[in-house]
This record gives sequence, structure tokens and C-alpha cells, in this order.
Amino acid sequence: MSETFKAYRVKENNLKFTRSIENRSISELPKGDVLINVHYTSLNYKDVLSCTGNRTVTRHYPHTPGIDAAGVVVSSKVSHIKKNDKVIITSFDLGANTDGGFGQFIRVPADWVFPLPEGLSLRESMIFGTAGFTAALAVSFINDYLKGEKKRIIVSGASGGVGSISVALLSFLGYEVVASTGKIKSIEFLKKIGAYEIIKREDIVDKLNRTLLKEQWSGAIDTVGGKTLENIIKSTSKRGIIVSAGMVSSPKLDISVYPFILRGIHLIGTGASEVNLKKRAQIWNLISNKWRLKMLDDICTEINMNEIDAYIDNFINGSQIGRVIVNMKND
Repeated sequence: MSETFKAYRVKENNLKFTRSIENRSISELPKGDVLINVHYTSLNYKDVLSCTGNRTVTRHYPHTPGIDAAGVVVSSKVSHIKKNDKVIITSFDLGANTDGGFGQFIRVPADWVFPLPEGLSLRESMIFGTAGFTAALAVSFINDYLKGEKKRIIVSGASGGVGSISVALLSFLGYEVVASTGKIKSIEFLKKIGAYEIIKREDIVDKLNRTLLKEQWSGAIDTVGGKTLENIIKSTSKRGIIVSAGMVSSPKLDISVYPFILRGIHLIGTGASEVNLKKRAQIWNLISNKWRLKMLDDICTEINMNEIDAYIDNFINGSQIGRVIVNMKND
């Protein structure tokens, strides 16, 4: 095994952040129980924040982002994780404040390492990654709450990572999915992955700022936050359920309690990083078995390390559609 590897690094110089691919040594990796050769990672909104110097995500630079990783164990200090095991890491501090999956090798605590779910390849696991796991967790909340009644569900930010997999899973399960998006170019993509109806993001917002709106959906998965979430709450039907799974527009929520008191609406959060091991296993088991999607390649774009910069720009300018996975073996 070579002692050097390639990593996509972010550096700070006089409050300016630069990004480049560098050669690194395995000895430079943080201490940990398990050394993993990364085969695939994915590009998430959180990675974009880390790559652009957002201190709420990454406190110290230089840094290797990448909150997801799928690969093969090279060495392990614990008995239940063995050399050559195929594993994944999602929804922990990887890539935030610990060197992450944008490097060809990572070293992590054993508690972060999860066996590759049976039925998924390393590549397929990263099409889901943290975004897909979050989407599946949100869908599970809705499915459990509605007890299988196939009702009308809205997904905001539907062309993004969490949103697109939410649309695909809900459609697969038989729900009538309304996809809300700010990207006109995503309409054909959303139809292809199962959206029943597509509406513009601005069409959700009530300019009169009324307390309650016409009841339109029994459930929602919101990845946008702010005014979008406020108006989804106002237009959710009696005893409906809303899952908050993102805040790409705004983390603020300015709304009265009337929808909750008069309609008995439930608003819950996902918190993928806080999911215990038992629940984590249940969700991955659903993803790889009963909820096995056949259109994964339609949801994702595969790139190599040299293309990360361009796709970060796509996220920043709002043109990215669907998931992005990075083949770390092909540089």
C-alpha cells in the first residue's frame, strides 16, 4: 500500500479560501480506529459550505471536506471491523472537522463505521449518502404517521439531493408527490423520478401573509426553510405531518401557532447525525431492500476529483440538479 494519496484540500490565506488537489501522507491523517481506502464519496450542500470557508461547518483549515465515504477497510484496531470489509460513513463529523471523503484515505473512530448494506454497491450507497439517508428518514416518518394511506405530499427543494430522493421514494411508495422547485430546468428530471405535479417555489408563498391557507397536502418534506416552510405549514391539511429536512433558503421561521392548534399539524425534524445505531440500520435496510430504487443513475451525476470545483460552482449558482457522487479511484 502506498503511503501517499490524493486529497482535495481547502486552505485559508488572509480570509481567502483556495481549493486544490494535493498529495498527502497517511501519517498526516487524524488518529482513529479504522483506516479506509475511499472508493466513492458524494458532494453535499454541507460540503460546499466547508469548501467555501463556512465556520459553522468547519472550524479549522487546511481541511479535506467530504461528509460521506464508501470504501474498503485497510486496517482496524477493533475486532468487529476487519481488513477488506466494505463500509460506509455518513452523518457524523467526517468532512466537517475531521478530514473527510474527498481524500482517497480516511482514518475514523470505529463508532462511525457502518457495514455496507447488503444489496447495495459502494457506488450506490453514495448515491444515497447523507442526503439520501436523510430523505429516507423523512419518508419513514411520513409513511409511519399516515399508516400507508397514499395521500398528497409536497416536497420543497425537490431538485436537490434530499429533495430528489424524497420525490423518488415517495413516488415509489405510491404517494401523489407535488414537487416544488426554483429551477425550471429540473421539470423533466422531476417527472422522470416520479413527481405527479410540479410547481414553482414562489407559487407556495402567500403574499398577503394570511394566518391559514387552503388545505392542500397531507404531508410535506421541506428542505428550504424560511417563507417556504411557513406557507407549507399554513396549507397542510388537518392532522397532517411536515418534516423539516433543510434550510437552504433560511433557518428562520416566523409563524403563528394557529395551524398547529386549529388543524393539529405535526412538525418534526430529521437530525440524521443523531439517529441511533438501531434506527440507522432500519433505514439502511429499507433503502437496500423494500425501498430499493431502480432509477438511481437517473438521480445522480458521477464525477472525479478534478471536477469537484466545477460542481461546487453549480451548487453556489443554484444550477445543480440531483445528487453528485465522486469516484475517488478515477482521478
